[in-house]
Amino acid sequence: MTLQATARDVDRSDPTRRAWVAQAIRAVQADANRSADTHLLPVRLPEAWGIELYLKDESTHPSGSLKHRLARSLFLYALCNGWVGPDTPIIEASSGSTAVSEAWFARLLGLEFIAVMPRSTSQTKIDLIERNGGRCEFIDDPATLYPRAIELAERLGGHYMDQFTFAERATDWRGNNNIAESIFEQMRLEPHPDPAWIVTAAGTGGTSATIGRHLRYGGHLTRLCVTDPENSAFFDGWCDADAGVTTCVGSRIEGIGRPRVEPSFIAGVVDRIISVPDAASIAGIHVLRSRTGLFAGGSTGTNLFGALKVVCEMRSRGEQGSVVTLLCDGGGRYADSYYSREWLSRKGLDVDRWIPTFERALDQGVWLEP
Repeated sequence: MTLQATARDVDRSDPTRRAWVAQAIRAVQADANRSADTHLLPVRLPEAWGIELYLKDESTHPSGSLKHRLARSLFLYALCNGWVGPDTPIIEASSGSTAVSEAWFARLLGLEFIAVMPRSTSQTKIDLIERNGGRCEFIDDPATLYPRAIELAERLGGHYMDQFTFAERATDWRGNNNIAESIFEQMRLEPHPDPAWIVTAAGTGGTSATIGRHLRYGGHLTRLCVTDPENSAFFDGWCDADAGVTTCVGSRIEGIGRPRVEPSFIAGVVDRIISVPDAASIAGIHVLRSRTGLFAGGSTGTNLFGALKVVCEMRSRGEQGSVVTLLCDGGGRYADSYYSREWLSRKGLDVDRWIPTFERALDQGVWLEP
């Protein structure tokens, strides 16, 4: 006897939830619509070189850093995937600016936000998260960061944002006002509108993935250089083509550098990678402040190290063109660390020996490390 198939119909639609999601997406998009694009600031170099250096100042976002773009994309991705509703707690594993920005968006949508972070996280970052309505769960062992975030999300019925997995896919790298498209639009009237290089550090890997993909998609010949702080896994992982590389020491440059090669780091879009000593990263922001008045966090110094090294190499070859890098967040978050002589001494960071490297690069176009 042949059994006949019967029609089946399961409807899990929830009009109330769907309406909330639509309104939440509108609120996140409205944030982007209200915000003018971030500034592209020229850094003065001798005109005779024919080389221009620019800083894209991401510190002017409402939540104060480059991670505002990522947090916006992660929330839209989670909302459109049906992962987040009106009562969904948001959980993230982060010790830096991503948690601050995600707390900002969670408050915008009226959602609970919890950041799982190392106990060593700076009090300034903790205060910013709490000021935006979030709360912090501290861990003592960095190896438990991700498992703790996953466990917390499961126990609370929440959503683990997982920036390190979803950063590279949540942002539309083809366009839609991503950071790469913004750079090229702002460069359109400059002397060398197509940069020779764009330089960015890697934390999740999402920014380098977005820029690198956009360069290829748009047919640009611009090359992508990733700068990586000491003790981070990205440099060795990229050089050895080994995504399994890990390190046993955390990065002292907040927001970038990771003890493992994160899933969002797309090695194939990176043309060059430079490992940067922590003392050099911090020297860079001190020189930037003394020369320009710009007050930036440590990752900006990491970026500036790579950008000026590239500028000096172009100068030595007689090349002209432009180089663009990122000012990731403001220096006020690091007044008690990178800008504190007592903190630098306690950490054994000899910043002064690297300052001439930056000054010589800016004045003479010569790269000479101590």
